[in-house]
Amino acid sequence: MLNSGKLPMIPPDLMTEILATAADITLLVAPSLRVVAVLVNPSHRSFGQLTDWEGMQLPDILTEESQRKLALRLADLEGARRSQTIELNHATQQSWDFPVRYSMHRMGPDGSILMLGRDLRPLAEVQQQLVTAQLALERDYEAQRELDTRYRVLMEMTRDPVMLVSMSSGRITDLNPAAAVLLGGARPELIGTAVAQEFDGRRRGEFLEALANIATVDAATPVEVTARRSQRRVLVTPKLFRAAGERILLCLIDPAERASLASDELGENLQRLYHEGVDGIVFADADGVIRAANEAFLNLTDASGIAAVRGRSIADYLVRGQVDLRVLLDNVKRTGQLRLYATRLTTDFSGQIAVELSASWLNDRPNPVLVLVIRDASRAETMRRANGGLPDEGSRSVMELVGSSTLKDIVAETTDVIEKMCIETALELTRNNRVAAADMLGLSRQSLYVKLRKYGILNRDGE
Repeated sequence: MLNSGKLPMIPPDLMTEILATAADITLLVAPSLRVVAVLVNPSHRSFGQLTDWEGMQLPDILTEESQRKLALRLADLEGARRSQTIELNHATQQSWDFPVRYSMHRMGPDGSILMLGRDLRPLAEVQQQLVTAQLALERDYEAQRELDTRYRVLMEMTRDPVMLVSMSSGRITDLNPAAAVLLGGARPELIGTAVAQEFDGRRRGEFLEALANIATVDAATPVEVTARRSQRRVLVTPKLFRAAGERILLCLIDPAERASLASDELGENLQRLYHEGVDGIVFADADGVIRAANEAFLNLTDASGIAAVRGRSIADYLVRGQVDLRVLLDNVKRTGQLRLYATRLTTDFSGQIAVELSASWLNDRPNPVLVLVIRDASRAETMRRANGGLPDEGSRSVMELVGSSTLKDIVAETTDVIEKMCIETALELTRNNRVAAADMLGLSRQSLYVKLRKYGILNRDGE
């Protein structure tokens, strides 16, 4: 039998349990606004214990703004005799505020109010997160706009022709006005076109692959091509980078005539340095035979002209002859260069001059070239002798023997010291090449090894 939608009578204990679980917080308020009872949902522990609210006036546990809102809503509830919904902010003695949405119901003849509340803090947290996310998006958007503006200004103002090409599509994604002028078209009509079609005789796949291969090399060599629209020869220097997961080529475009002018200027400067420089410069073949020499080298050797030195061996001008030449060639062929090798040059009139040699080995050609830069060190050597200051340790130890031993005993005791110093100097000059050191000292290899063992030099080298 139907009961016309009415619920049967519910026992008080069960009603209390239903009210406690149906809402997060339930308040029973007397007509005088005194809180009679407080029920907290057992599964909602974030409220803690609110039993101390019982017996307090409802406005006393609300914020000032919520007190005014409650007064207006109670007036509406009194007149309409129906339920009302209201959002109130509770304020506890511990200054712990939290919002609650209540549905207010008049019940009983005495006008008591039943308030079923839903905690709004989770919703407030979500709203706060949304607001924070929105602010972050706005900041990112402003930063993106600023970067985009900087990029546009830079592209417009830079005088170097720059072009951006997408590796996936092979099309021009952007270029500045300088590049558009060099290619012979307007910027809007060039953007989106296939880059290979803008240059004569270039296929899309081969051209992109060539640019990508060049871009991966540290010292990229420009590609010389002809622009189809302007028919100008240009040099394209690519740089490959990745942005947002897409590979992009940044191409710097230069007129070919500008590169030619720069190359001519560099060649002219190097030529003037060769002819007018203060250091001697000598070009020789792999055997040390002189092929060319500048005026500074002719002055160092007192040679009458280039014909007098061309075809002669460098060893003819080194005080130690073939020994010096072998040291030079062995070291420069092994490492590619040799710095500040101290020796002496002999002149055409049997004179000698102290010099420092720096050598480079150019073997990236069918006939390798030995390049020597020879610096006059005689003035520096003279100044060192004039301002020598204190003698070295070997000389000091010899001087300390004077007066306490006879000259014969002093010579006998210092011979080994001088001999060891000479051997160490020869090894240092030859970069520890013992064959060359033996030749430099006029010793056989066997005699040199005997002296190396005698002075502990052989053991010190770990052999």
